[in-house]
Amino acid sequence: MSAPRTTTPTVGSRLIETPERQALRRAVAELGNRYGSAYFLGKARAGEAADELWAEAGKAGYLGANLPVEYGGGGGGITDLAIVLEELGTAGCPLLLLVVSPAICGTVIARFGTEEQKRRWLPGLADGTRRMAFGITEPDAGSNSHRISTVARRDGEDWLLTGRKVFVSGIDHCDAVLFVARTEDSRTGRLKPALFVVPRRAPGFEYRAIPMELVSPEKQFQVFLDDVRLPADALVGDEDAGLLQLFAGLNPERIMTAAFSLGLARQALGKAVEYAKTRTVWSTPIGAHQGLAHPLAQCAVEIELARLMNQKAGLLYDDGDDPAAGEAANMAKYAAGEAAARTVDQAVQTLGGNGLTQEYGLAALIAATRVGRVAPVSREMVLNYVAQHTLGLPKSY
Repeated sequence: MSAPRTTTPTVGSRLIETPERQALRRAVAELGNRYGSAYFLGKARAGEAADELWAEAGKAGYLGANLPVEYGGGGGGITDLAIVLEELGTAGCPLLLLVVSPAICGTVIARFGTEEQKRRWLPGLADGTRRMAFGITEPDAGSNSHRISTVARRDGEDWLLTGRKVFVSGIDHCDAVLFVARTEDSRTGRLKPALFVVPRRAPGFEYRAIPMELVSPEKQFQVFLDDVRLPADALVGDEDAGLLQLFAGLNPERIMTAAFSLGLARQALGKAVEYAKTRTVWSTPIGAHQGLAHPLAQCAVEIELARLMNQKAGLLYDDGDDPAAGEAANMAKYAAGEAAARTVDQAVQTLGGNGLTQEYGLAALIAATRVGRVAPVSREMVLNYVAQHTLGLPKSY
């Protein structure tokens, strides 16, 4: 079976990406294709983690592509890690924990952690021998991170952490979780967000799986924190830094979620194009008919536009331009989520009944593409952001 063009870097990638990043794409694609969607979905349906792929990607240096060289990483940026996730997703292996462990947690620790925290966590996050989840969403807060109610309070030199979180990915295979909590400012009584590393087996830390319809090796969990006692060095960064440290991890999260969606879209489009080239019902392959050819072509256009925006977001972030990166990351996340949903829908339509069989692996992507539309921030909140920050319209919420 010949590989469709959507599985390889396009002209836009060759103009924007360095030869090193083009080589990274090829190498990661080769690794992903050796495993493929059959391996990934088989693991997911068996309730198992994709440990073999994770370990091999870590050993090859792909998981730590964005982390500093002095701590075992590749010395690149979020642009490089996004390439890794996009190419694995295109090959049928969209590792959701890549969004969390090296991208969010690794980035925050690399930027704001103490030297000891960096030495303790970054080498393991880079080579895949350690994993870290991220907990921010709460049952009563939703998209409004300003309403986070999980509280960290001082008890001598220690911290006591109390609260609830939901939709925390992959805790059962992680060593710790980076939680967003609030600390009380004794001078004003105001609550400020702060970040804490909590070992998975800490007393008072309980987690339960949330039944999901997603076919993914990474499960979702709800968390209960009941006066979890943490040493002073569990705090990452400054307790008074406010939103600065939090959003240092959220822009990479949006860029990586876009890469996740793009991988799903390219995977689906590749399968649909190959099927449309070879499936003959009348005298010509079904791909010759404009009723199928044009929608697939439109999907290709939308995927490429979203990819270009995500490349822009990654380059801006890696260049240290956080405000511009925030705008681009939100736009990329929105565009990629929409492109993925439309592409998977069109791919299933192209294959007809075969699009809903396990053999082709497209039906599992229907639910997966919703991730890019609702998480880590909904498409509606992205539009609110663009309306306010890009267009200068009055805030509506």
